[in-house]
Amino acid sequence: MGPATTGEAIHVEPAPASELVNPYARPVGPATIVIFGAAGDLTKRKLIPALCNLWSENLLAQGCAIVGVGRTALDTATYRKRVAEDVAKYATHQLPPSVVEDVISRLYYVAADFTDPASYALIAAELSRIDAQHATGGNHLYYLSTAPEYFAPIVEQLGAAGLVEESNGAWRRVIVEKPFGVDLESARVLNADLRRVLREEQIYRIDHYLGKETVQNILVFRFANGMFEPIWNREYIDNVQITVAESIGVETRGGYYDTAGALRDMVPNHILQLLALVAMEPPTSFEAEAVREEKAKVLRAIQPMTPERVLTHTVRGQYGEGSVDGRQVAAYRSEDRVPRGSHTETFAAMQLSVDNWRWADVPFYLRTGKRMARRVSEISIQFRRPPLLLFRNTPVEHLSRNVLVIRVQPDEGITLRFGAKIPGPSVRMSNVAMDFRYKDHFQQAPSTGYETLIYDCIKGDPTLFQRADMVEMGWAIVAPLQEVWSALPPRSFPNYAAGTWGPKEADELLERDGRKWRRIE
Repeated sequence: MGPATTGEAIHVEPAPASELVNPYARPVGPATIVIFGAAGDLTKRKLIPALCNLWSENLLAQGCAIVGVGRTALDTATYRKRVAEDVAKYATHQLPPSVVEDVISRLYYVAADFTDPASYALIAAELSRIDAQHATGGNHLYYLSTAPEYFAPIVEQLGAAGLVEESNGAWRRVIVEKPFGVDLESARVLNADLRRVLREEQIYRIDHYLGKETVQNILVFRFANGMFEPIWNREYIDNVQITVAESIGVETRGGYYDTAGALRDMVPNHILQLLALVAMEPPTSFEAEAVREEKAKVLRAIQPMTPERVLTHTVRGQYGEGSVDGRQVAAYRSEDRVPRGSHTETFAAMQLSVDNWRWADVPFYLRTGKRMARRVSEISIQFRRPPLLLFRNTPVEHLSRNVLVIRVQPDEGITLRFGAKIPGPSVRMSNVAMDFRYKDHFQQAPSTGYETLIYDCIKGDPTLFQRADMVEMGWAIVAPLQEVWSALPPRSFPNYAAGTWGPKEADELLERDGRKWRRIE
């Protein structure tokens, strides 16, 4: 049998209009959302547009206000004008002018030094005035959209100013952006610094990947569909592949990226969270702690890497010059603010093993990289092949694996590939696909990925946020790789051309097991 071809996707009817109503029954309670780093890139590109989307869907209370805190010397009027321009540029879809006006009318700015106690006295006075004006109930959500070195100092100053104390029924919560540390030891130190001021219940460690609809749908897909959960184990699944690839390079972030690299930037947080959702046992309920505990059990069950295993079961790479989308691009070492002899990896791949009853002997292959052939994040569940015995007297030479692909971005959806007989007198087979796409079935406006996370934090639901122990377990899993890779500088960098799927050693990682990476078109 020749190369498999993909047949026509099976049509899925759009959801009825009655099913497209926002599932949330009511807006979250009143609150003041305080964004530290208000003049930064994340705030203008993601956070403010996310708040506009929540407001347009009536998911924020009337008693809602937003306070931007930044080191840039601005007043509220200037900041509002700047935000209005940013929303016009970065909104995920066309918003009614009234929505933008309502959000901006609730927006304020405080210029502050993040380490100066006097600045927090100004913040406290402004919050007191705004709470009274907008009837927020004294509820405060502090979003730390700053450089990581400010996380602990900001929380310490908030504590010293009495701004995280909960009284008279008001709550105080803190969202901490990644990177949450740079290794296991720094993550432990940061956790300890935060918990000297805050209770664990007040800390929301955010991973924006978990705000994506497809990621959240993994739980529903697995546990609400009786056809999949019985076969979600070592008896039926041959291997699991998780790919998080970007076609872009480091752009203007060369200085930061060269201190991070692909491993630290993506694996301990995004990719291990995806793995945990795929591999977790059914929780007793969808309550936050039930879900988070099952995810934590998966991370605890990942077999620790020995130095020898790091050498044989992991691959690192760095892109050289090449072609992406028909355009010539420079090598990593030629990027702005990247040292010419940099040893920082822009690609990482590995095989991990989940050492429990469900997943024994099922390899989990992970890969992530910059300047790859295309931008895609997906989870590929590769099922075991059935015996060929039944087809021994037919032209069928081999049976392809059934593959379930969960596409996280950019084309969110789920595809199931399986074999079907080609019409004709002889038994010949081809691969066909059942294809579900969010944009076709649920005609919803595009989002930033932060809407659900901000909504859940105001609501007090930590399900999609990481606990302290989960963060530390993620770093513990990659710690052996960090140690070996730092001790043994790479000899072959750059070792893959921009616009490809990484170094040949990543292919060999699977080929020696008789497997291949799923071909991504």
